[in-house]
Amino acid sequence: MSLDQTSLLARDHFPQGEVWLVGAGPGDPGLLTLRAVQALAQADLILHDSLASRAVLRHARPGAEIIAVGKRKGAAPVPQARINQRLVEGARAGLRVLRLKGGDPFVFGRGAEEARACQAAGIAWRVIPGVSAGMAAPAAAGIALTQRGVAQAVTFITAHDEAGDLPGLDWAALPGTIAAFMALSRLDELALRLIAAGRSAATPVAVIASATLAGQVTLRSTLGACSLAVRRAVLPGPALVVIGDVAAMELATPMPAAAARRHA
Repeated sequence: MSLDQTSLLARDHFPQGEVWLVGAGPGDPGLLTLRAVQALAQADLILHDSLASRAVLRHARPGAEIIAVGKRKGAAPVPQARINQRLVEGARAGLRVLRLKGGDPFVFGRGAEEARACQAAGIAWRVIPGVSAGMAAPAAAGIALTQRGVAQAVTFITAHDEAGDLPGLDWAALPGTIAAFMALSRLDELALRLIAAGRSAATPVAVIASATLAGQVTLRSTLGACSLAVRRAVLPGPALVVIGDVAAMELATPMPAAAARRHA
């Protein structure tokens, strides 16, 4: 084994009394980072979101306490203040506390709030970045967000602000391709806002559901017709919405990594 390989596989030490904010990636457990796997294998307490694939949790240390704190449709979410409190309490009790978040902790998650709560309490914390769905979902669907000659910029937005409403953005000023997180339930309003701001109703749209998993589905439509198309298709969540000319590019759709391994 080369020196570089030895360094790559070296296990990070997870000290007692610390909180690690870890990105679980877009769903396929094969897209976990090495450091995320190593952290899961050492954690005493794991507080996790509603993950796209629970296979990620198979990497947890036997005997670790695993608590679901994510939002689920039809169930009341655990308040963020309670999650912050639990992180601090666990660390103060001398536990290795791991907060497992879908995608990347700092991309439309609440990782920054959790980090600030730890910092305010004098708790050491660390971030292990994850593969964001904003990058992984389009790639898994064969969509190049910044295809040369087609799109020179990409804008990541969330369809839910702190109150659960569509954010009050300057919709006319959003450049390039738009990748919208958590947009299925706000797709009607999102499309209307963009059309009213000057985007053509014929703008291509791709909705990518269950990205990187064996059940991945990509629906292609237009800004004016996508809401009705999504309702008719009854797409599963989570889903990412890509808006822009690249969504119509005729690239061969790659097989999701999870499916590729199953057929190997």
